[in-house]
Amino acid sequence: MEDLNRIKLVLVEQKKTSKWLAENLGKSKCTISKWCTNSAQPDLQTLEKIAKLLNVDKRDLLTPTK
Repeated sequence: MEDLNRIKLVLVEQKKTSKWLAENLGKSKCTISKWCTNSAQPDLQTLEKIAKLLNVDKRDLLTPTK
């Protein structure tokens, strides 16, 4: 599967955990894990919330297309 998002990388860069993200979004750790492994993708509204929590532009959470 192709990497579509950079959520895991941004979490690591900011020294935050998937557990922290799950608690702040009100999502399960399993859901966050799927996003971090790119086996599932968050919807655009959730991506916006993630960007705000991490204080980054939502485009920074996406892998650029070639």
